[in-house]
Amino acid sequence: MIKEFENGSLKEMIGDEPTLVDFYSKTCGPCKMLSFVLNDISKSHENLNIVKVDFEANPDLIKEYNVEGYPTIVLFKNGQEVNRRGGLQQKPVIENMIKEIL
Repeated sequence: MIKEFENGSLKEMIGDEPTLVDFYSKTCGPCKMLSFVLNDISKSHENLNIVKVDFEANPDLIKEYNVEGYPTIVLFKNGQEVNRRGGLQQKPVIENMIKEIL
């Protein structure tokens, strides 16, 4: 399931569940392409939370999570970061990241 971060605590949205956070920009072409990939992944991984964080609307989170560009995906397990990739990633790369934590 894909959720859009709007306000509150990102840490609470991540929790202890396996979670993939997508830091993106609404005006970024690669971010839009990655969105299609993540939608596809969400259909085959119902036990994975996917949270989208708008880069421009959340500068404090960008700083807190040391995100340097977009798109950036960060994978969490038990509330801890376990993997991170910057730039447009293809589905097999993301699937391999997910296999490590599920």
